[in-house]
Amino acid sequence: MPPFVYRITKYDPADRDEHGHYIGAEESTSDHGPVESAYLQAVAAFAAAAGIDRLAVREPQITGIPHFGLEPALEGHGLDGLFPPDLSGFHDGAEIPLSTALELVRAMLRDHGVWCRLEVEDRFAVHVGWDQYVYVRSDEPCESALARTRALGLFPERLEASPYEPDLDEPGVQRPADEDFWARLHWSVVTGEAAILEEGYVDNGSRWHRLTERTLDAVRAGLTPRAMLTVWPDLSADVEAVLAALPDEGLVELVWEDGDGVITSTIADETEYAALAAQVAGARAAAALPLDVDSRHPLFTAVLPDGDGVLRARWRTEQTPGDRRWAFLKTLRRGQIVTGTVEEIAHFGVTFVDIGGFSAMINIPELSWRHINHPSDVVTVGQEISAEILDVDMMRERVPLSLKALHPDPMQQFTERIGHVVTGVVTKLAPIGAFVRIEDRTDGFEGLVRNAELSEEAVADPEDVVQVGDPLVVKILDVDPTRRRITLSHRQALAHGR
Repeated sequence: MPPFVYRITKYDPADRDEHGHYIGAEESTSDHGPVESAYLQAVAAFAAAAGIDRLAVREPQITGIPHFGLEPALEGHGLDGLFPPDLSGFHDGAEIPLSTALELVRAMLRDHGVWCRLEVEDRFAVHVGWDQYVYVRSDEPCESALARTRALGLFPERLEASPYEPDLDEPGVQRPADEDFWARLHWSVVTGEAAILEEGYVDNGSRWHRLTERTLDAVRAGLTPRAMLTVWPDLSADVEAVLAALPDEGLVELVWEDGDGVITSTIADETEYAALAAQVAGARAAAALPLDVDSRHPLFTAVLPDGDGVLRARWRTEQTPGDRRWAFLKTLRRGQIVTGTVEEIAHFGVTFVDIGGFSAMINIPELSWRHINHPSDVVTVGQEISAEILDVDMMRERVPLSLKALHPDPMQQFTERIGHVVTGVVTKLAPIGAFVRIEDRTDGFEGLVRNAELSEEAVADPEDVVQVGDPLVVKILDVDPTRRRITLSHRQALAHGR
């Protein structure tokens, strides 16, 4: 059954023009009196009819810019007496009694800049919109509440849906702050890539934390439930240069760390730069962050899941390149076959392969079962190849590949030839013996004939028996494909011939 949704207003429908716009005399702000009280009583009536005495705060937000609301800004965003000054308890998913919920409705009607949805899963919701429009959704028809609302002098109207329902169809996947996230963050801190964590405890409200290996666990333990997390590189120690580079016009967010290590941020425009400079005097470090999402460059983001690991917060962080890499890596698995293009052969021999915008890598031993001198013996830049994923390292964001895994190991065939006598060519001499190529190809497999197996008599130096390039009859004693070793004997081959 579809939910029952009602729009509750103080505006008489008879006072609307042909376009549905209100043209009556009612003010769009709260009267802080009997009309405001009527709204609260109406919401209470709907809650009572639906059997609701507790609601959850969803997607709470405060204005990030002073004097944004229709009424003057208040200390504590109009929530004094409801929540502590740091707004602990006012977070996504926090359950509050109906009495507190009604006071939140009052604060939203007065539009001091605080807002949230009030909901009970799929059973009930209260949304306060612009210009004193209140929307109530219930899985019950609430006929008694409708009658009560009319008696209070308000006008309830049935709708198909509240315009303030959350948008759950946003593209992409929200990254959770799970163990993979914390492992990645720890690695980034250790390597010096990351140093600052922004905790979005409400929408438009942030706390800032300096991260070190020593402080990371404590910071994690103190975060607000379902907080939005943004990871940043370190602030600049050249505070004067940061201030000098502030834009000529427009809003900017300045973040600074004071002498006590406390990190603060504020939003200001060019008219406030002088006061801002005085405010940050003596700061250890600072950074100026543009408000335009496309111009901000955090490292990666996430949202805290609940204690059971389930991500129930509906809000999304703005995806960074790091988040997009994470989303791609989550689609990969060990043993998966991928196709990509060779984009680079590094000077240290690693081959990098573009597998859909992500640079995976193939180490030299994984290019071929056979010995090669350089990756260019097997692949070329621009070549399209298929390879098997050996691992997906979410912490280091590395995906090692294997080209050889898609082909059978040719050394395996020699395990069936153990005990056979073959003729090979001496390729190299070493203090311990002679290496002999036992395949008729330039990259053929080589085995070792130790000094004791070169002759029936003791040999101190293999050069006393053979030279590089000499043909040599050998018996295959052992083949170890795992260790890539073939053991040969010339002495036993001679005995076998007898």
